[in-house]
Amino acid sequence: MKLRFGLLLISIAVFFVTPAIAADITGAGATFPYPIYAKWADAYKKATGIRLNYQSIGSGGGIKQIKAKTVDFGASDKPLTVEELEKSGLTQFPTVIGGVVPVINLDGIKEGEIKLTGAILADIFLGKIKKWNDPVIAELNSGINLPANNITVVHRADGSGTTFLFTDYLSKVNAEWKERIGADASVAWPIGTGGKGNEGVANFVKQIKNSIGYVEAAYAKQNKMSFVQLQNRDGFYVIPAEDSFKAAAINTLWDKNAGFYEILTNKPGQNSWPITGATFVLMHQAQENPEQALEVLKFFEWAYVHGDEMALELDYIPLPDDIVKLIEDSWRTRIKGKAGQVIYTAQ
Repeated sequence: MKLRFGLLLISIAVFFVTPAIAADITGAGATFPYPIYAKWADAYKKATGIRLNYQSIGSGGGIKQIKAKTVDFGASDKPLTVEELEKSGLTQFPTVIGGVVPVINLDGIKEGEIKLTGAILADIFLGKIKKWNDPVIAELNSGINLPANNITVVHRADGSGTTFLFTDYLSKVNAEWKERIGADASVAWPIGTGGKGNEGVANFVKQIKNSIGYVEAAYAKQNKMSFVQLQNRDGFYVIPAEDSFKAAAINTLWDKNAGFYEILTNKPGQNSWPITGATFVLMHQAQENPEQALEVLKFFEWAYVHGDEMALELDYIPLPDDIVKLIEDSWRTRIKGKAGQVIYTAQ
């Protein structure tokens, strides 16, 4: 396993007037991997002098920007199918694995103390379960003094791979959710308050008492947020952690010929966290600027080699060495100059 951390420069509220050098890398998309891309970028700049400017704008925005060729790479937690990739002349590869975590703001409730099933979680987000002391929640949590307060639901307001993973899971465990709402990066939420990005959802849940939302695990950890135990496919209640993310990802058959397309929600296993997912990088197969494309690949090559500890500190799971080799093999065959020349050669 080879991956690590760096401090990413985002152009959201603050812009630096420092002129960019030719080798600077631009990317945009998923907020799910932003914390680790930020750490990797900081370390990479110290090691090489090359900056990564990554805009944490959500998976939907990342897909749009890479298709428009306004960035060197896009990022999405919702993988594209082979058909979608080929239609847009794109290729994709995973970088790390992480988890989506239901987070709550309840006075007097300890971290990981509340248990929920997937079906109950879906009913909360459907608006069918309205109070924290609802009998179905109370039955699961005997001995815990649940408040008789209304539940405030917080969800993403933007197109989001985190939302795709969350709603894909809810669709697998709740028939009504699957029929009424479905799984996608953007859905018609029945109720709730929308926050932009994982950052926005985390901030709303921290500010609103009796609320529940969902964020990527690194945001829950960085913001010291209270999470729930969640029942997995095998009926065990687990907490979001390195071991439970690893358990969900074990024996995953990554297929480079299928664009590494893989959904990791609701996987079997006693210790599996049920809302686990990979995050993906999107690049054009035919590169108009091969030198710039190579800089992107060199950055992720460096991350696969040097990034493990940084990833683990933020509760991301690095990819195994054999998967990294498959990914780097795909760079040689799927990312080329416009004349068909190979851009990436074995390091």
